[in-house]
Amino acid sequence: MKKLLPILFLIVGLGAGAGAGVFLGPTGAKGDKAETAETENKKDDKGKSEAKAKPEKAKDETPTGSEYVKLPKQFVIPIVTKDHISALATVSLSLETVEGSTDAVYSKEPKLRDMFLQVLFDHANMGGFDGAFTRPDNLAPLRKALNDVARNELGDIVKDVLIVDIARQDT
Repeated sequence: MKKLLPILFLIVGLGAGAGAGVFLGPTGAKGDKAETAETENKKDDKGKSEAKAKPEKAKDETPTGSEYVKLPKQFVIPIVTKDHISALATVSLSLETVEGSTDAVYSKEPKLRDMFLQVLFDHANMGGFDGAFTRPDNLAPLRKALNDVARNELGDIVKDVLIVDIARQDT
């Protein structure tokens, strides 16, 4: 009986998973529409129907001609009060750039990280991460400073600097 119980649990678990997949998965009608959207029927000279696949857009492409370059590591900013670290703020940034400029951003990443860190340290020293630090009027000067630094370093290829994630951990 002890050897049969794990096998029974495995069979019940697989059945429940399969049932949930069928129940929560796409229905036949939606699947047919998705398949129709991917292919189009085109008749050749003899009247035969032939399926032609539509090219898919790359995941990073947007209709506006922008590309989003995520900086790979978070920025960790110490928040100092009365000569000791009272909290840490973490910020994740991405850059909205013109298409085809990913390599230019990554080639200047160390310089950009240094400049962004200086802006973030200045913001922390001015009390930017104190209180309700996620309010729009508190983040506006930070966004402007980050944009200015990015445009000074990379030029017109930078459209915007996006704050993707921001958090504060009190110590």
